[in-house]
Amino acid sequence: MYLIGMFCEIVKSANQVIPTGEKIVKILQSKLSQRLKDIGQHVVKTSVLTLAITGVFTSVAQAEKLGFPEKEELKFGFIKLTDMAPIAVAYENGYFEDEGLYVTIEAQANWKVLLDGVIDGRLDGAHMLAGQPIAATMGFGTKAHIITPFSMDLNGNGITVSNEIWKEMKPNIPKMEDGRPVHPIKADALKPVVEKYKAEGKPFNMGMVFPVSTHNYELRYWLAAGGIHPGYYAPHKGDISGQISADALLSVTPPPQMPATLEAGTIYGYCVGEPWNQQAVFKGIGVPVVTDYEIWKDNPEKVFGITAEFAEKYPNTTVRLTRALIRAAMWLDENNNANRPAAVKILSKPEYVGADYDVIANSMTGTFEYEKGDKRDVPDFNVFFRYNATYPYYSDAVWYLTQMRRWGQISEDKSDDWYKDLATKVYRPDIYKKAAQTLIAEKLADAKDFPDFASEDGYRSPQTHFIDGIVYDGTKPNDYINKFPIGLKKGDKL
Repeated sequence: MYLIGMFCEIVKSANQVIPTGEKIVKILQSKLSQRLKDIGQHVVKTSVLTLAITGVFTSVAQAEKLGFPEKEELKFGFIKLTDMAPIAVAYENGYFEDEGLYVTIEAQANWKVLLDGVIDGRLDGAHMLAGQPIAATMGFGTKAHIITPFSMDLNGNGITVSNEIWKEMKPNIPKMEDGRPVHPIKADALKPVVEKYKAEGKPFNMGMVFPVSTHNYELRYWLAAGGIHPGYYAPHKGDISGQISADALLSVTPPPQMPATLEAGTIYGYCVGEPWNQQAVFKGIGVPVVTDYEIWKDNPEKVFGITAEFAEKYPNTTVRLTRALIRAAMWLDENNNANRPAAVKILSKPEYVGADYDVIANSMTGTFEYEKGDKRDVPDFNVFFRYNATYPYYSDAVWYLTQMRRWGQISEDKSDDWYKDLATKVYRPDIYKKAAQTLIAEKLADAKDFPDFASEDGYRSPQTHFIDGIVYDGTKPNDYINKFPIGLKKGDKL
C-alpha cells in the first residue's frame, strides 16, 4: 500500500506528464530506501526492491488498462434470500477487493426500502427483483431510471400452501406407483378448493413479495394456467390492489415473514424464494407444491440494479463490480456445484440469510423437499452461471413487461417497439460484455462459457418450457399476450 501511495504522489507531482516506467522504478527505489532508513530498517538489495516495485507497477498498468474505479467505497443492499449469493460470495472470496472496491453489504427490510435506497443514493446498488428496474424506469410506482448489467440467477422460487389446503388439494392430484404425487402439480388441483371457499363467502388469500416481483407473476401464471383468476390492476383508476375480478386474492408479504403469516392463517399459500419454502417444510406448517423451474424452466429471477446515473458517472466502477459478480456466479456453479456446501455455510451467517444450514442446503445443493420426506433431485433449482444465467437478455425484460400488461399494470396497448425500447433502456448487455471480455483476456474466465458476443442480439430463441405449453417469443410481445385465455389482450382496458 505504501508503494501504491508513493506511485500516486509521483504521478500527481509530474505536472500531468506520467514518467516512464524506468523512471518511476528509480524514484520509488530512492523513496523506499529513505523510508526504510527513517524507520531504522536495513536497506534491502536493489534487485529485491526492483522486483517488488515492478510488481506494483505491473498491477497499476493492468488497472490503468481496465480503468481505475472512480468510486471505491460502495454499499450494496439485499433481501435475506439465497439468491443474493453472488453478492455474499464476491465479498467473502475477495472478488470485490480484487477490483479495488471496498464494499459494505446491508440487509434491507423489504423490496420498497431497498429500491428507495438505490434511488436516493443511500445504496450504490442492490440485489433486485427482475421487475423492479423495469417498473421504476417505466414509472409504475416510484419513477427512476434503474439499469441492470448483471442477471443474478435462474429459478429459485416455489409456491407453498398450508397443510389444510394441501389436504384438500391432494385428492385431485395423480399419484405415482409409490403413492407420491405426480409433479409438476398444476393449479387445476387447487381450483375446486378455491371455488369451495368462494361459494362459502371466504376470501382465498395468498402472499407474494412485491407487485412487480417474479413471484407475483409466477403465482399469477400458475393460477391462471389452472383456470383461477388472480385479478387485475387498474393504476389509471387508482386501483393498485391487483384484486379486480380475482378468484384468489394476492397481497404483499415480506419473504422472511411468509412462514409465520401462513402459520397464523392470514394467508393460505404464498410464492417466495428460498429458504422460505423449505422453512415451511422444516416447521411442519406447509407443503411446497411447485417450483418456478416447473412453471417456466430456467426463468430469470433476480438482477443487480444500479441507477443509470451511477453507471454514467462511474463507468469503470460499474464494469468492475460486474466482473466481481460474474466471478462469484462462476464459483457458485463450477465443478457441478462443488462449492455449494461452502456457499450454504456463508449464507447461513446471520448477516446474510441467517437460516439454518440444513434449511438452506435443502435447495441450494440440488434437491428440493415437497411434502415432508418427499425429497427430490432438482439440480437446477438454483442456477447462478450456467445456461448464460448472468447475461442480461432483453427478452427477459420483455417477458416481465408482457405480464405487467396482461394483469393491467400497463393500462393500455403498447407497440412491440415500445417493449423492445424499454428493455434496451434497462438491461445493459454492453456493460456485461466489457466485464466478461476483460475477464476472458486475463484468463479468469473462458469464452466458451459466455454467449457469442459477436452474434448475440439479446433475444433468446422462442421458449417452450412453460407449465401451460404456451410458447414465448420475446420479439413478438403482443402476439404472446394474446395467447392467454385469462388476462388482458390487445384492445382491452379496464
